[in-house]
Parts: sequence; structure tokens; C-alpha cells
Amino acid sequence: MSVKQLKAFSKQYTDVYFHQNIYHCATMAVGATLQLVDSVMKREVRNGMALVRPPGHHSQRSAANGFCVFNNVAIAALYAKKTYNLNRVLIVDWDVHHGQGIQYCFEEDPSVLYFSWHRYEHQTFWPYLPESDYTSIGKGKGSGFNVNLPWNKVGMTNSDYLAAFFHVLLPVAYEFDPELVLVCAGFDSAIGDPEGEMCALPEIFAHLTQLLMPLAEGKICVVLEGGYNLTSLAQSVCQTVQTLLGDPAPQLSGLTAPCESALESIQNVRSAQSSYWSCLNHLEAHSGTSTKRPRLDEKNSKTKETEKPVSESDAKKTVEWPEPLIRTSTDVRTLVAPPPGVEFSLPEGCQNLGEDSQMTSKEVQSIRDKYFQDVTDQNILKPLGKIISVLDQMMNRKVRNGCIVVSDLSLSVRCAYQHALMGLAERVLVVFIGDGNIPVKTDDGRVFLVQICAEETEEKCVNRLSLCLREGEGFTAGFMQAVLSLILPLAYEFNPGLVLGVVGDSGTLLAPVWGHLIGLLQGLAEGRTLTLLQGCDKDLLAVTLSALSGAPIPPLGPLGAPNPEDVQMMEKQRQRLQKRWCSVQEGLGLHSDTTVH
Repeated sequence: MSVKQLKAFSKQYTDVYFHQNIYHCATMAVGATLQLVDSVMKREVRNGMALVRPPGHHSQRSAANGFCVFNNVAIAALYAKKTYNLNRVLIVDWDVHHGQGIQYCFEEDPSVLYFSWHRYEHQTFWPYLPESDYTSIGKGKGSGFNVNLPWNKVGMTNSDYLAAFFHVLLPVAYEFDPELVLVCAGFDSAIGDPEGEMCALPEIFAHLTQLLMPLAEGKICVVLEGGYNLTSLAQSVCQTVQTLLGDPAPQLSGLTAPCESALESIQNVRSAQSSYWSCLNHLEAHSGTSTKRPRLDEKNSKTKETEKPVSESDAKKTVEWPEPLIRTSTDVRTLVAPPPGVEFSLPEGCQNLGEDSQMTSKEVQSIRDKYFQDVTDQNILKPLGKIISVLDQMMNRKVRNGCIVVSDLSLSVRCAYQHALMGLAERVLVVFIGDGNIPVKTDDGRVFLVQICAEETEEKCVNRLSLCLREGEGFTAGFMQAVLSLILPLAYEFNPGLVLGVVGDSGTLLAPVWGHLIGLLQGLAEGRTLTLLQGCDKDLLAVTLSALSGAPIPPLGPLGAPNPEDVQMMEKQRQRLQKRWCSVQEGLGLHSDTTVH
């Protein structure tokens, strides 16, 4: 066809532009995406990103749409299922537009879980479809496997995006247990984009990627979709790729509660999906404030009456944001100090700590004189030297994280967090698995302690979270519920400079569960994590090193329902902490107190 004929032909479709090379470009885009799937599934690479044009998520089986000719990600999901016999594929669409083409393709297919957040504004934003709302949950056997989270206002921030992941996507994704994760990576949802008009910084995509990486043993394929501000687009792509490469995610400061509109959307989605997912079906609706959205005609009428006209100067105002800081990797990712005499195969990126230096030995003696005068046993003191050595190398950015097997947990924890506060970090997050008390002072606000245990304890400090989980069936589901709904939101808001992960008497703790917790916490503190393991459980040590080094973490399997008693206990803790921490405010509880329509 001539250019004139192509222009006329393109008018048959919505917002699609054809030229004489379009077929070649579109097939190359699909081919690159399928090649990426092959490389990841064959383990030739751990993960990857397909930088392709044209994009794909609006395209349907019989119609091009919205700049999209072939639906790259939908075709990739079908290809992966057929070629590699996959039963569960997760598609995460963080483009600012709804990928209706993917929804139409899989809305009756329970083997594909499709999650999309998108600018909707009560159906006044393109593609103006009623089926883009939260009420579209899939059809037939696919009911519950289509999750739409509509943004009904512009200006969504890092906090809103994280809240959507913590309280909607990740709980459902973990229950689904995907074998492959495909991401429709549209960066028109980043700040400065004229289409999205959102305020989330490019750095947020580093964290969204990091939070997805523990799923599917790290098999994640990111595929480019929209993005119309070239500066924001380039920065966001770089943030995503660097995380896929294993570079430490930048710290996010200034996180707040999700805005009222985002909170309303999150509540509505959780209510609409609650009968399909065990992680959501404990939500209880009580009479109270209604979040019913206005009818479309009422909303439009009200908008016309109350909205102020946009001045020409405001319309031309350039959105500005700071350029992301340079992200650099350390020489060694993980330093390991296993118990003496134990042979252990280290994953790639790990290095044995070796013997303590003379300088470190002197520091240990100094710390003993200051804090532990009554301790003379060298078997107890020697691990303290290893702790100091790893923390000092973290501070000098020679290593990112470490794992040390210790004998005396109490002294080791005290040594670690006090030494860290002397120079490495202003704030330390301590996550302790085990019963009993460990000597952590939280009164000054510099330390936040999370404890998961079997014996119930009463906490009153707002910088302490104690969770007593029932052993047996439902433990894994309850553990992950606690991680996603409470621990991660609080940890991100606290914004530590070091994460101290501690395992004492692990009881029935399953090693993979601990691995996923450590993997999800890697987005904090630029990946600076020190894990202290009491005794030598080889399975626990192996999964810890996998999580720290970025190696695949064993999957948990599809999760069932958490114990109702555990859910009630978590909600009690959330209510206690919400006065201090806005990330667990009312409306993000495990028992909703609003009537959701």
C-alpha cells in the first residue's frame, strides 16, 4: 500500500499508525519477546528485558489497537504454556493504560493471572471501557484471575504503587504461585509522562521489579510497553534493568499513606476478589463509610461545575524531578562465615569471610571490654569479630550483605546492631524468628524490631511488632500474609540503613519461607542485610545464601488459607501500630471496616 492508502486503512482501528515496515517491526517485537522467554525458561539467563516497539498489550486477536499491532506479552504467555508445559503464568501490567487485549485473551483462562493497574477516572480515560473497572474479574473458570486496579485520579505516588503491590498483587501472586512472570512494562505510569500524569519516580520501578523477583524462582521477562517522556522513560528502563542485573535498589524516602482515591480502589479490588483468593476472603464488610463510586454522568456533571479551568501557564508547566542517583554494585555481593569445619558449596557472588584480621581482633577486645566484660569464651567472642568485619566492609562498600552462623544469639545481635548504629546506618530493622527476648532497644526510634514466634507476647512499643503464628497447616500462608500486609509496609516506611535478619530456634520454620522474606527485604537499605543464624541448619543456610546472592529461591507452592486466629492477631497488631505508622492505616486492614461497592 502507498502511504496514503495506509493512512486510510489505519482509520479502521483505534489509534494505530501503519507504515510500509510495520509488519517487519511488529514481528521483530514478538520474536524478541519469544526469544527472551526461551532464554529464561532454558536458564541461559536468569531474567531479561525485551526493549521492543511497537508495544502490544492493547492489541486483540482480530484488531490492532492503541499503537499495538501484535500482543507481544499475550503471545509470549501462550507460547510459554505450550512450549514449556506451564500451568501458571503471571502477567503484571504496570502501564498507565488498561491492557484490554490481554484481558480479552485470558479472561476465561485460570492458568494465566492478569493484574493491571491503570488510569481510569471512572471510565473517562482511554480506552473508556466499563470492563476496565475492578468489577471485571474474569469469566467462567477464569473468574478471579483477572485483577483490575483502576486509578481514579492522577498524581499517584511511590506510596500508592507500593500499597497496590503489598495489599493486592503480591498476596494474590504468592497464592497463585506462578512458574513464569511476564511484565508489561509501560513507563507512562512514571512521573513527567504526558499520558499518565502520575508522580511516581523512576526509582519505584527498581523496587517493583525487586518485589517480583522472588516469584517463579526468579524467572521474569520484562517487556516494554508505553512511555512518552523520553527522560522519564530512559531513567525508568535503566532502574528496571539494573535491578534485573542484581544492582542494589535505591532507598526510597518520604513514603506516606496511600491517597484516599488509591485506598478506595485497593479496597474495592480486594472486596471484588475476596471470594476467589484465600488471602483476601477473610475480609469482613461492616456497615460504615461507603466507597461507592459516583455514577459516570453524576461525576462528569460535578466535574464540569467544580473544576477550575486550567490556565495556559499551568498547562505548559514542566514537571521536574531529581535524576536518580548512580547505582553501583560492590566487589563481593555476600560474605559468608559458616561454622568451622563445615564444608558448604557457595552460590555465585558469595565469598568465604576467612580468618579475622588483627585489627578486627582488637576491635572485638575493645567491644568486650565495653559491653561484655564477663564473657571470656573465645568461641562466643570470635563470631563477634566476624560480625564487625562484615559490617565494616558493608560501610566501606566492599560487600553488600553477609551471613554468619553464631552460637550466642543474644550477644551477636547486640554487637551487630550497636556497631551498625555507630557508622553504617541511622536506623536498623531487626527481623527475629524465634521465641524469647533478644537485647534490642527500640525506645529511641533508631531500631524497629519484628519478631515472629510461637509463644505469645504483649507489645506496647510502636517500634516493635510481635507476631505469634500457629504451627502446622496454614503456617506458610499466615507467615506470608504477615510479611506482605504488615512487615513490608512497615519496613519500607521505616526506611532502614541496615536489615538484620536473625533466626534462633526456628521450630517448624520452613527454610523457603525465610528465603522469600529475605528476598523481599532486599529492596531495603540498598540491599545491606546481615543475617545471623544460630546453629547450623544446612537447608536454612542454603536458602539464606540464595536470597542474599540473588540466586533462585525455592517456590512455596500454591498457598492455602491462613489460620483465622493468626489473621485476628495480625489485625490487632495493625490497629495498635496505625497511630504511628501510616502504611498500615485504617482501610488496609485484614478486616475491612467499610462497605465496599
